[in-house]
Amino acid sequence: MIFVRYEKWNQYLKFYPVTTVLVLINIIMFIVLAFNGAYSRDASGVILLQYGALSNVVGVPGIDHVDSPWRYLTSVFLHGGFEHLLFNCFAIIVFLPPLERLLGHIRYAILYLGSGIIANVISMGYYDRIGEFFISVGASGAIYGGYGAFLYLALFQRNKMDKASRQTVYILLVMGLILSFATPNVNISAHIGGAIAGFFLYGLLVRLPIGKKVG
Repeated sequence: MIFVRYEKWNQYLKFYPVTTVLVLINIIMFIVLAFNGAYSRDASGVILLQYGALSNVVGVPGIDHVDSPWRYLTSVFLHGGFEHLLFNCFAIIVFLPPLERLLGHIRYAILYLGSGIIANVISMGYYDRIGEFFISVGASGAIYGGYGAFLYLALFQRNKMDKASRQTVYILLVMGLILSFATPNVNISAHIGGAIAGFFLYGLLVRLPIGKKVG
C-alpha cells in the first residue's frame, strides 16, 4: 500500500523535500494571512486578493491587477481558513509523496505546480463563462492533479501500484467528487480541472528525461 506513511520525520524530510517545502509554504502563508486579519470575524476577501488570490472581480478598492497571471500560481499557496489548510496539508503529506519518489523532485514539482495553475485557468474560464464572480484560494487543484496522476498509474502503469492502492485511488476520486458537489463554496471546476491536468501531465512527464527518480 503506497499511501501508508511509515517513514520517520528525518526520513520523510530526506525522501520528500519538495513535498515538505510545499507544506511549509502553505503554513507560512496561512500565518501571514492570519496576522493580517484575513481570518477575523469581519474579514472580507480583500486581504486574500492582496496576497494573491485568484478572482475575476474587478474594481476592488486598493486592489490593482486582479487579472495578473501570477495569481494562477500564488493562489495555490493560500487558504481560506484553518480547516481548509489542515485538510489540504494532510492530503499533501499522506497521499502525494509516492509521486515524488516515482517522478523525482523536479518532475514532481512540475506536476504539482502545473496542475494547480491549469486548474485555476480552467476555473477562471468556467466562472467567466457562466458570468459568476468568484475568489479562489487553495491547493486543491494541485492535490487533485496528484490524484489524476495516480489514476494514470492505476490504468496504464499497474505494475507500479498494488491492488489496494488502486482501489484507494478510485475511492479518493469518487469521494472527492461527491464531497466537491456536497460541500458549499467549493471550487468544483478546480478539482475536476486539476485531476484532468494531473492525468495528462503525468503521462507527459514520465516520457521526459528531466530530473532524477528517487527510487
